[in-house]
Amino acid sequence: MNQLATYPSLAGKSVFVSGGTSGIGRTLVEAFAHQGARVAFIGRNVDAGASLVAGLAGRCPFEPLFIQCDVTDVEALKAAIARARNAHGPITVLINNAANDQRRRVEEVTPEFWDNAMHTNLRHQFFAAQAVVDDMKQAGGGSIINLGSTSWMIKAPDYPAYATCKAAIHGLTRSLARELGPHNIRANVLVPGWTMTDKQLRMWVDDEAEREIDRAQCLPGRVMPEHVASLALFMGADDSAMITAQSFVIDGGWT
Repeated sequence: MNQLATYPSLAGKSVFVSGGTSGIGRTLVEAFAHQGARVAFIGRNVDAGASLVAGLAGRCPFEPLFIQCDVTDVEALKAAIARARNAHGPITVLINNAANDQRRRVEEVTPEFWDNAMHTNLRHQFFAAQAVVDDMKQAGGGSIINLGSTSWMIKAPDYPAYATCKAAIHGLTRSLARELGPHNIRANVLVPGWTMTDKQLRMWVDDEAEREIDRAQCLPGRVMPEHVASLALFMGADDSAMITAQSFVIDGGWT
């Protein structure tokens, strides 16, 4: 049985998670809530958000706060962050998780599709970070955790816009790390490989995909959302105090 770490420095911290109603994001909300953090999370699906809050009721020190929000609406995103701040205090851990790996072949990509992919997968990460900078300065520091993907590293086909966004996140993160570092604000990228979320299992993981994973990974087994969450906890905690401008791949050794 695995004995996973507890991080005392996360207790009571104000944490904000985008895309928290499903997949990796849902597991992130659960993991930080169980550590005693004050978690606010956003997503578009009201029922899924309410279900997650209800499922954690009485099982963690602080009930998470769900706020319905579409990250492509920057003003709504800023309003959600303000609401989270009012409820839980200055945000000191920001997890930019929201994304959509919608497939579209090169010849099928329109300018509208491209722009929407940028808004869904990249733009919100910057504006969420911008919105919490003053909080983190006030608190004496903080951790910005941006979610990337190995998709562009392994040259996966059929989502050029998504892959472009996920590659760009590395540049954004390193820029934030340099500019915000003097304020003790850290910025890093978590880079999951093919993670077995409900969506991936439902839409893409068939027998052929299983064989591909077995061939490509060094480790047996499958990357699960909790593997990503375990590293996110470390990156949000004081234990990672001198780590910034870095990228951490969780893919079983595929890349």
